[in-house]
Amino acid sequence: MVSCSSSVGLDIALVDMQFAFGLPEHAESFALRDTKNYEPYRLYNLDVFEYELNSPMALYGSVPYMTAVNSKRSLGLLWLNAAETWVDIEHTTADKGPLAVLVEDTTTQAKNVHQINTHFMSETGVIDLFVTLGPQPHDSVRQLAALTGFHPLPPIFALAYHQSRWNYNNQTDVKEVHNGFDEHNIPLDVLWLDIEHTDGKRYFTWDKERFPDPELMIKDLTTKGRKLVTIIDPHIKKDSKYSVYAAAKKEGFFVRKRDGTIYEGNCWPGGSSYIDFIDPEARKFWADQFAFDKYVGSTKDVYTWNDMNEPSVFSGPEMTMEKDLVHYGGLEHREVHNIYAFYNHESTFAGQLARSGGQWRPFVLTRAFFAGSQRTAAVWTGDNKAEWAHLKATIPMLLTLSAAGIPHVGADVGGFFGNPDEELLIRWYQASAFQPFFRAHSHLDSNRREPWLFNQTTTDAIRQAIVKRYQLLPYWYTLFYEHTLTGKPPMRPFWLEFSDDETSFDEDRQWMVGNALLVKPIVEPKAVQVSLYLPGRKEMSTSIKIWYDWENSKPRPSPGAVQSPVTLETMPMYQRGGTVIPFREHVGQSSEMMRTAPLTLYIALNTKGDFANGTIYFDDGESYAYKNGDYAYWGIIFRREHDYLHTIVNKNLDKKGTMDSDVQIEKIVIRGAAFYPRTAHIYLDDFMPESLDFDYDRDVHLMVINNPNAYITREFRIDLHS
Repeated sequence: MVSCSSSVGLDIALVDMQFAFGLPEHAESFALRDTKNYEPYRLYNLDVFEYELNSPMALYGSVPYMTAVNSKRSLGLLWLNAAETWVDIEHTTADKGPLAVLVEDTTTQAKNVHQINTHFMSETGVIDLFVTLGPQPHDSVRQLAALTGFHPLPPIFALAYHQSRWNYNNQTDVKEVHNGFDEHNIPLDVLWLDIEHTDGKRYFTWDKERFPDPELMIKDLTTKGRKLVTIIDPHIKKDSKYSVYAAAKKEGFFVRKRDGTIYEGNCWPGGSSYIDFIDPEARKFWADQFAFDKYVGSTKDVYTWNDMNEPSVFSGPEMTMEKDLVHYGGLEHREVHNIYAFYNHESTFAGQLARSGGQWRPFVLTRAFFAGSQRTAAVWTGDNKAEWAHLKATIPMLLTLSAAGIPHVGADVGGFFGNPDEELLIRWYQASAFQPFFRAHSHLDSNRREPWLFNQTTTDAIRQAIVKRYQLLPYWYTLFYEHTLTGKPPMRPFWLEFSDDETSFDEDRQWMVGNALLVKPIVEPKAVQVSLYLPGRKEMSTSIKIWYDWENSKPRPSPGAVQSPVTLETMPMYQRGGTVIPFREHVGQSSEMMRTAPLTLYIALNTKGDFANGTIYFDDGESYAYKNGDYAYWGIIFRREHDYLHTIVNKNLDKKGTMDSDVQIEKIVIRGAAFYPRTAHIYLDDFMPESLDFDYDRDVHLMVINNPNAYITREFRIDLHS
């Protein structure tokens, strides 16, 4: 342990651990690497222009949490300090002494084992360390969520497709863009406005020449079930006639210099002062600005993007605040730097919540973050580039955020800086369609990238990727609901689902969406075939898995590598045996327009072909009515009753949920149905069997039941006789 008048540090040895993960945000490999002969991982929120890849340099956010795993157990370390922090990692071996034996189990013989030595050091503060003991990875993620918070159930539009750029020029441009999605049959839920929509970079205002009637513009969006997001940054233009600046100055809500005068730095508006979000009253002041009578022209369908909140100061050291600036309570900026953004987006969330009297769920996107930011915001990876290397880097970056407790994460599709070629853009859309936050965004100087501005092949491929996201929205929404119960992120590293397959722990080119879907995006140009790994463990027969190619339903055993041919329009997807995925074949203009669309259930049977189960969650998609029981959480279970009878049962998993939906099941697809079905009957409320039509493909053992006349929130049983 190191401690003095300012800095604090602590050494922690992780005995018999093979891998460590976490410490976002860095454009680095997923598994934390040895820094003994290299720079340590730096945690210090910074606005980094065109950030480097494969570097431990500080980026926009900081979560001083790491988790260590092996095939038997996991644990986590949360170093709760908001000052500048450095973390060294050393991979070594150590004699497993008597204490280590006791920690693991009493039967293990002492021997040399792998050890990860860690050294945490912060510029100031106190030693405040939390250790989560697992023992399994899913226990660790639940324990971390219990410490730092769960991501609240987002409105469903937040999980759909977002279109953004810096900047859409005016109200006519906005209308033409969202109408263009309809003309080209591409779903869209949210359109974004960057800083140019404001009156001279005065946030909470509109440029009256470019956007003369924002409420009409918003109404035009909402008639198609769409929303608007506007950018609101924490720097406030120094202008005595600007109401936000004048009120904040009068109340003393700005960060100050050591001599007590108001701090002024340069950002987008020029000379700016910065709200002191460490002050609880300043946070209330900020939240109040979202009231409809103050943010004139906004409505309940306008949501918020908090950018530049590291905080970014163009004239400051490393483009941020000087460390000796003074916050509420006499705290120096050095003590609270990494938590500044946390209080910024927390206040924004509170403002959105208050403006509707607590009726509608907020949505906030933040660039900078800290441990616990997931409670009030989604996060994206900042200003990336239109390069293949940056597409590749998004995967470990997002997996790391997910493993560190921040589940609603994404990256700018196509890259923020530069102009992607059409192949790169297609591959980026395909990858991002399977990541939690799905937004296309680009720089002011980049070419326009609306999906229909390219050749027909590219437009078709982009449409296909976006449509796939909408088809899987019922599954995504269920995963985010289940996160509020378990803490599990929807985008999952292999070690969270396959803790017995240690060889796959550091995989950072593939991931699981929930427990059921494995994806391997294409991150190299001109690919015609890719290799992917299907996890499992040969030594344990009970752990042998089976997977089904999503497109053709052909089974594949695991573990093992698969060579998968690809075209420009395809990327490998596999459904895990033993799972059920809810799916919508037909998509609409937006998620709102699909609320009552029928469902298809994809049932993938396990290795023995005798079991599969899955869940689906429903509510109104945007309000808090679910907290009063207006929701439905149902389970679909396939099982073999005996050699000649298999059943599918739909069961209410939570009787507190009273929602009765009219959403029908239009199709049930059963992969791995090797029992050669002869008849199918459904039993509804009247318990009278009704014969069902089905198709069966003997070559791949695929059974498709069409129009079963069942509803997803009502009990039924289907008997399959062979």
